[in-house]
Amino acid sequence: MTQFRKIIGIQAGQATSDGAGVSLTRVIGGPGIERFDPFLMLDEFGSDNPDEYIAGFPPHPHRGFETITYMLEGRMRHEDHLGNVGLLQGGGVQWMTAARGIIHSEMPEQEEGVMRGFQLWLNLPGKDKLGTPGYRDIQPEDIPRLTTPDGIDVVAIAGTFDDGQVQQLGAVERPHTEPHLFDLRLPAGASISPRLPEGHRVMLYVYEGAVQLPGHAGSVAASRLVRLSDSGELRIDSAEGARVLVLAGEPLNEPVVQYGPFVMNSREEIEQALRDFRDDRLTA
Repeated sequence: MTQFRKIIGIQAGQATSDGAGVSLTRVIGGPGIERFDPFLMLDEFGSDNPDEYIAGFPPHPHRGFETITYMLEGRMRHEDHLGNVGLLQGGGVQWMTAARGIIHSEMPEQEEGVMRGFQLWLNLPGKDKLGTPGYRDIQPEDIPRLTTPDGIDVVAIAGTFDDGQVQQLGAVERPHTEPHLFDLRLPAGASISPRLPEGHRVMLYVYEGAVQLPGHAGSVAASRLVRLSDSGELRIDSAEGARVLVLAGEPLNEPVVQYGPFVMNSREEIEQALRDFRDDRLTA
């Protein structure tokens, strides 16, 4: 008998703003982030009102983790203290490893139209938190896309997608946390069972339509995050069609201490990060 991943919880995000006043939905983040290990934060942003995004994210620091920005629509320009410059556009991904420190800005490169996408924060193991920072700008054409025999469109951002019929290596592979990040578009009546490693923390974020999951009566509607158990088979059904982010990662099982844009393993390390930033040594 097939053992499916059990639902641990279903939750809605909270409306908030960040940067210089960008309106967004914080799906996960803040108190209780340990239960999402190795993921620290997931934000969804989406608006056709420039007043809600035009001010962007002026220069700000990070230390101790990675940021992944996946743009659905719109254009955002990245610049950092390392001299990296990148234009993130619809379908593209920005993968930034802050490690010991990076100061960057993310500014909309448009004055009207829709700006829509996600930003995910992925933790780094303690031994890598003071490592060398890095940045990768991944253009839409460099991200593997496929359609399964059942007509499901898959964007393979990270990890290997495998549903038992097709297999596709994603654009990014990372050690330690071994993230899997897929964007699925399910037509009405579709069903899919992505294979994910046993022991990985698994989450689904439904951002359009609705899905059905084994063991849950009714549907999981849009703007809901589902946390699932670390073992068993994942199956996603959609009677009416849906778009879903699948997130999976190997838990680090380390202490998590966060203060704003710094994520370390202890309060002392956070205090050091604050001193380093104050003394212009964060990125030294």
